[in-house]
Amino acid sequence: MDPSLVRFRAVVEGALAQLASRRQEINDLNVFPVADGDTGDNMALTLHAVLVELDRLADDGQRLIDEIGRDEIVDSVARAALLGARGNSGVILSQLIRGAAEELVSRPGELVDPVLVGAAMARAAQRAYASVRAPAEGTILTVMREMATCVASEIAHMGDVRLGSEGDPAVQNALIADVLERALRAGEEAVSRGPEQLEVLRASGVVDAGGHALTVIVAGVIAALRGGDPPTVARQAPPTRISHAQHSSSTYRYCTNFAVVGRDLEPGRWIAPLEAIGDSVLVVGDAATLKIHVHTDEPAAATALFDGAGEVSHLDVADMHVQVQERDARLATQRCGALAVVAGDGMRQLFASLGVAVLDGGPTLNPSTYELLAAIHDVRAEEVVVLPNSPNVVMAAEHAAGLSDKAVRVSAARSQQAGLAAALALDPSRSAAQNVAAVDAALEHLRTGAVAPAARDDGEGRFAVGDAVGFVDDAIVAWGEPAPTLGEVLRRLAADAELLTCIAGDGAPLDEEGVRALVPDGVELECEHGGQPAYWWLVAAE
Repeated sequence: MDPSLVRFRAVVEGALAQLASRRQEINDLNVFPVADGDTGDNMALTLHAVLVELDRLADDGQRLIDEIGRDEIVDSVARAALLGARGNSGVILSQLIRGAAEELVSRPGELVDPVLVGAAMARAAQRAYASVRAPAEGTILTVMREMATCVASEIAHMGDVRLGSEGDPAVQNALIADVLERALRAGEEAVSRGPEQLEVLRASGVVDAGGHALTVIVAGVIAALRGGDPPTVARQAPPTRISHAQHSSSTYRYCTNFAVVGRDLEPGRWIAPLEAIGDSVLVVGDAATLKIHVHTDEPAAATALFDGAGEVSHLDVADMHVQVQERDARLATQRCGALAVVAGDGMRQLFASLGVAVLDGGPTLNPSTYELLAAIHDVRAEEVVVLPNSPNVVMAAEHAAGLSDKAVRVSAARSQQAGLAAALALDPSRSAAQNVAAVDAALEHLRTGAVAPAARDDGEGRFAVGDAVGFVDDAIVAWGEPAPTLGEVLRRLAADAELLTCIAGDGAPLDEEGVRALVPDGVELECEHGGQPAYWWLVAAE
């Protein structure tokens, strides 16, 4: 008995566990062929059906799984995947599984080794391409083909990798895992090239959901073979440009899936009748069992086509209008968002309360260009205004803006208190250019101040380490004890202001009551907690 079959269930379980752990991520990528947000769900259902079938075989009361022959296992698995498939992605995955199963059945007695795995992957790719009426490059089909091609190439350069009729299970697992990991990297590269091949992916700013899911599945297989953690598969961000037109399934409402069991069934003869009442048609299977997928307004008419041809079962009808609404609500984005570089938990909360995304710049507010670029990418908006909040950040922010594929503008905010006050001028319905103009206009009517403990002795002898030092804009205006120093800063800023905002930092030596006692009469004061390091108080005057 082929020892690899004993471990088959563990491999399927590992693939499903990894896919399930990233199901929502994959759902959120789903824009092709319809942005209904269920690719992760559908592919997980297909794998779950395989796992249930393996358990059924093992628990039939007569035999253990290692007492069942390969032919019976792969036939049962292929049929279970077909019947359990839902949606385009689930049906295509079932065909990948069926193609691999056909190759395994065609080679009785051969141990599952890298050569047989490579042949199975090639057959899987062929079967999947053949199942789709108009195959689109940049999708799961391309990813599977590229992985199969990689395995074939690797085997050609590996020398003798056949294990004969018997082999050490550990060696077998290691060899297969090594080959699959190389294939996985080829698959990731194919996924990353998808937007170059498929316009809807490029316009939406995503990779193909099904292709990405396939790499996640392969990573789960590798983890199971090695008995450890899966190789890293980079997370993919959801669409950042969902206001762009997306490919969709015309006006059809229901994603309809069902199986037909009968005799002498010919998949090809049903395509035209189904396309007369819908689109996105897939008809796969064999003469005894077909799986039907169609988007239509008339699910009953679709099943009625098979009256007299066979028994309809496994009927699943999903309202795509509801799915799309739920997905759009989950991924709701805006035209323009903002990103603020911050330090301090309270400061983070203050910006977030205004709807501004935040990037922790550390105690010195000095993130790298690529940290800024990644944070810009994560803002759920097509355009972004960056509030650098420190002179140290401006150059890196401008560099990141130039590298980003979004429209990005960098504001003139050079301090956290200035950025916080200016953020009130943001309007998500305007462009980034319009917003940065509004923000910078608000900054022209803003003065800032700060009080910080001196980090070193003053060269002019005015203050020593630990003394309070007060600033208005960039000029030192007071020093000495905390209370009188803050009082002088507030007095100077209040001269032409109606509102002062004072943000307390980490270790500020006065409480709110003490701060309010220092404010000149007739000036409104707002006190906030920013928790920022280095500065006891940050002050903005409007």
